[in-house]
Amino acid sequence: MVHSLEEAGVSLEGLAVTMARGDLSLAFMDSEAYDRFPSLTPVTFQELSEQSGVPVELLMLVREASGFAQPTPEDRVRDSELAVVPFLQIQITEGFRPVAIERLLRSMGDNLRRIAASEADWWRSEVMEPRLDAGLTSDMAVGAEFTDRITPLAEQTMLTLYHAQQAQAWTRNILDGFEESLIRAGLHNRLDRPPAMCFLDITGYTHLTQEHGDAAAANLADVLARLVQRTSSKHDGRPVKWLGDGVMIWFRDPGPGVIAALDMVDGVKEAGLPPAHVGLHAGPVIFQEGDYYGQTVNLASRIADYARPGEVLVSQEVVNASADVGASFTEIGPVELKGVSGTIHLHSARREG
Repeated sequence: MVHSLEEAGVSLEGLAVTMARGDLSLAFMDSEAYDRFPSLTPVTFQELSEQSGVPVELLMLVREASGFAQPTPEDRVRDSELAVVPFLQIQITEGFRPVAIERLLRSMGDNLRRIAASEADWWRSEVMEPRLDAGLTSDMAVGAEFTDRITPLAEQTMLTLYHAQQAQAWTRNILDGFEESLIRAGLHNRLDRPPAMCFLDITGYTHLTQEHGDAAAANLADVLARLVQRTSSKHDGRPVKWLGDGVMIWFRDPGPGVIAALDMVDGVKEAGLPPAHVGLHAGPVIFQEGDYYGQTVNLASRIADYARPGEVLVSQEVVNASADVGASFTEIGPVELKGVSGTIHLHSARREG
């Protein structure tokens, strides 16, 4: 830890004086939670590859997915990284493609990085800063006893939420597998309905941030996140990523996606937020590392850019797949969208009745 402080530019002389006076302490590191900080083993990545049968590139990727710089084959492996080797070995043995293993590792690492960063921010705001403000600088990171109590509870919570997300994702895989089996047996006809990509943006987000500051923008993001999560999950959709002033959402079926978009626009208004505008397009997408790519995504984004405040605009493909969903559509004619060749037939969506 002292080495890390030195690398961060903290004066060791000043640190020694402050600790000698009793104003600072490293006693918090007696907590069992800090036992997880990794240490190096005598084994190099190249040697571990030869011993385990796992390609050295995949082994080194574990270091990258953990948020550190890319190692070389001759660098020594950390003890924590050894725990990942059996997971890699079983995939290699069963013939999993290395590119698929790499995608999963990168996705895990990226999303866990976000969780760890949010957790660190939570700890700083709720634990460290109040103690510093109260003059308790000698133990600003709280005692080991409290850390040891709350850390396993936080991990238990994260694992519980992960298992719940797994149950939903695995259920989708199971349903798709059963449906595909019945289709191949000639006992089922799949309803050929492509997924829909939806972009919801907040009008005037940049102006709001400039006028009211970052705190107002953060509050808006929190309210919008809760609204989008609740509404999308109700209509068999899920947020994919947040984009500063908006969000990208995937829907299994375009029809429910339209209703969800209308609900979200209404919800944004009821919450007293600046008006939202939405664009939807249906078609094939490419899923990789937790994100979606392709022309369907790009076109949905352009449609959202074209929509006016409080408006939900959809493509003809969405209209064709949205019969009897409780929405009506008014064609606004072929339009030219920025970055899209030719014209696109767009429709404004409204609730029926």
